[in-house]
Amino acid sequence: MINLRQKKIIVTFLMHLGDLILITPFLQVLRRHAGGSDITLVVDEKVADVVRYNPNIDHLITIDKKGRDNSVRALWHIGCRLRRQRYDVLINLHPNERTSFLAAVIHAREFLGMSHFLVRPFMDRYTRLDRIHFHAADMYINVLAQLGIEDYRNDGLQLVTCPAWEQAVEQFYASQGVSGQDALIGFNIGSAVPQKRWPAKRFAGVADYFADAGYTCVFFGGAMDQKMVREAVSNMKKRAVVATGCFSIGELAAAIRRCSLFITNDSGPMHVAVSQNVPVVALYGPSNPKFYGPYTDHAIVLESTDHYEIGKSMKKIIKEGKYKGLSVIPMCHVIEAGTELLKRVRQ
Repeated sequence: MINLRQKKIIVTFLMHLGDLILITPFLQVLRRHAGGSDITLVVDEKVADVVRYNPNIDHLITIDKKGRDNSVRALWHIGCRLRRQRYDVLINLHPNERTSFLAAVIHAREFLGMSHFLVRPFMDRYTRLDRIHFHAADMYINVLAQLGIEDYRNDGLQLVTCPAWEQAVEQFYASQGVSGQDALIGFNIGSAVPQKRWPAKRFAGVADYFADAGYTCVFFGGAMDQKMVREAVSNMKKRAVVATGCFSIGELAAAIRRCSLFITNDSGPMHVAVSQNVPVVALYGPSNPKFYGPYTDHAIVLESTDHYEIGKSMKKIIKEGKYKGLSVIPMCHVIEAGTELLKRVRQ
């Protein structure tokens, strides 16, 4: 088994919102096996709120990968600066070119994990991401298993908020006439992949149902989701709170935590809801929830298909066009799932 105690460790991971939340169980396991070690995490600046207050890291380094640091030269300078820290162990958690190049430039005493095939000759130990047998969160933990660690206990997804974020959320809700006594249901109707979006009008129908039952419905999402949210809200008979594009990622977590239920497409905010222990109704297709579904027992997943080709990427599945679209999931199933989860919460 690899010895991670009393070491200077750096973890490199420049992926997106949902992916970053999914490595938080890995960080828990790493911290437990790295007693006395100093742990640095390198992430994309846009999603750094996810781990800004994570208790399992000591230092956070952010990279503006689509902005000022979007060049080989910028990554080279960042890597050279980090190289002077003389890390004992570097664990790279994704094989994309950008992160692999940065990890190679940092040149830790031990270079572990995975990387782009061009960088593998510079590694001390290469571990594969097992995308066939594990949920994504467990897939990252399995990197440590391949290094000999046997205790995988963790408390699930983590996103720790701060008082400033929580205060901003309280001020927003107050401005919308929402009090601490109101029961909220959150909705995330967007997704970066159009094929993973359930129709906006159906979200409107579901929201009206729960509004009639006495809940205040809140629509979340980023600025890119505003058009879809406008369509949904315009089709509602009841008033809804529109929080789309209003929050940073940290504030989004604090805002979702106020909800009794979160109804969502497969998306980053879905994982945010799980990290806040909010029950989730998740709509899936064409991605496979076995690997990318809610990492919690407090969820009901509704799927548009009952057959998945294991090992085939979602991009390829979409390109082939043989999957069933999300529109095959009826409104009544979403309402039934939400009602069931709310009943469990009350018990």
